[in-house]
Amino acid sequence: MDVHLPGTPGMHLSDHDLRQLDEAALANLTPEQATALLSKAIEDLKSARERLAQNPTNSSRPPSTRAPWEQAEAQGREPEEASVVSARSAEEVKPEAVSESEQKEPAKSPEGKEAEKPAGRAGRRKGAPGHSRTQQLPVDAEQPHAPHGCVIRSRPLDESHQSRPHNAHYVLDLVPPADGGSGLVVRQTKHIYFETLCPCGHWSRALPGRCDEEATWSVNLSECHLAGPTLVAFICALTQRMRLSRAKVREFLSDWLGLSLSTALINQCVHEAARAVEPVVEQEILTTVRNVELAYADETSWKEHGKLLWLWVFTCATATLFIVGRRTRAMVQRVLGEGFSGWLISDGYWAYRELHQRLRCLPHIIRKARALEEGFDGEGRALGRHVLDVIATVMQAVYNARGAPPQGGLRKPHAPMLQALLEHCLRLADCRHEKPRALACELFNDWDTFWVVLDHPELPLSSNEAERALRHWVIARRIGMGTRTEQGTRAFALLASVIETCRKRGVSPWPYLAEVIGQRRKGLPAPPMPAPTAAV
Repeated sequence: MDVHLPGTPGMHLSDHDLRQLDEAALANLTPEQATALLSKAIEDLKSARERLAQNPTNSSRPPSTRAPWEQAEAQGREPEEASVVSARSAEEVKPEAVSESEQKEPAKSPEGKEAEKPAGRAGRRKGAPGHSRTQQLPVDAEQPHAPHGCVIRSRPLDESHQSRPHNAHYVLDLVPPADGGSGLVVRQTKHIYFETLCPCGHWSRALPGRCDEEATWSVNLSECHLAGPTLVAFICALTQRMRLSRAKVREFLSDWLGLSLSTALINQCVHEAARAVEPVVEQEILTTVRNVELAYADETSWKEHGKLLWLWVFTCATATLFIVGRRTRAMVQRVLGEGFSGWLISDGYWAYRELHQRLRCLPHIIRKARALEEGFDGEGRALGRHVLDVIATVMQAVYNARGAPPQGGLRKPHAPMLQALLEHCLRLADCRHEKPRALACELFNDWDTFWVVLDHPELPLSSNEAERALRHWVIARRIGMGTRTEQGTRAFALLASVIETCRKRGVSPWPYLAEVIGQRRKGLPAPPMPAPTAAV
């Protein structure tokens, strides 16, 4: 009876079985039993050697898995091969890869029982002294705010009317130096709000701007905030682009800018910025992705406090959208909608199959075919060589057609070659070896999507655009181990979408992010995203 171990596909002998095998056990086997055992051991050895030989060129392992002494050898590859068959840097982690130790367990008391949570609401208890800001910085400027008119009579009010201050708050922000030099300096401004007496006898007050509250966000958008818009954008640059933790950001601000901010305030700034740009993502970026002629898609695993989710990316020439959720068909429909009419190039995930105009990424198949070609199974090696030959021929024909389109198209001249490959795949549909059978079925199920480029040579051959868009954020996931809350996950995806879209358009995201925060704190609509620069 064959024994298959979880996480080791194709293995017949478990560690438990191998521990019991010795010379005495082998001596008691009949020739037929010894031959059957030897066959299993050889198959296990081949499978183990194939896994050991996996690298970024024949599997979905990222380039970072190479040993340092293998880097120079990889860099010596031909330029064309390196550009087309780029290793996937943002590959998903299978659900089985989540260890049991990463799942949160309930706290237990020394007696082994689950600890009871303390009754009452979290936070400072009534009567407790609490904590407040202790850092005292000099005030660089004062900004008065007076009401524009009487709220009762709708009469304009000016400086001639009696006024008195009723409230004030401090704002720390980063501004250009007063002498016109380069860089940014910290400036503390005291905002004073006045109330003015109208001839009708009513005192009208000036109040800080505020955006309406939203039940889906626990942070408010208000001008009454210690961190100014540019400082918030700077914090987002440190957390999102530089991949620093909240504690590292606090240390950086203290060491280099002399600011003492708590990690809670830093986290609040990030979430507030995400809430500010949410309308931009939903109204501009999402609309752009849904109405393009060509989009790229990919997905990779994402952790939210031990829960396995997926980080999706949909990108085009002028916009990039990130969204975190489950790996289902509903996520694709949620982003692209029901009426998506453009081309989408992606990997072989089945959720994309309902789209009418879809392309498959050829480097994904090249890596799998190369792994078969370098394997030990004869049928697998034959299929791998056949697939690589066909794809190389198709790619060369597409490159030639882009320079000088042939008369009559490319499909008809290559029809016999594709038919031979299709018949080869059909013969292996019942192959006893898993990997050749899986590649044959994958080619058969998505057959037309691989060869669309023969009818449209102008279309891309790989989904490298989506994989490059994911690369930075996959590194951030490895450093920060994902996010902790649903709101944190949402904030991450919103900010990543705006940052990558600005970079796609050749503009810096940080001035725009500061402008959006400033406008939204006043309760005004967010300004539109910058248009692509001429260089883009």
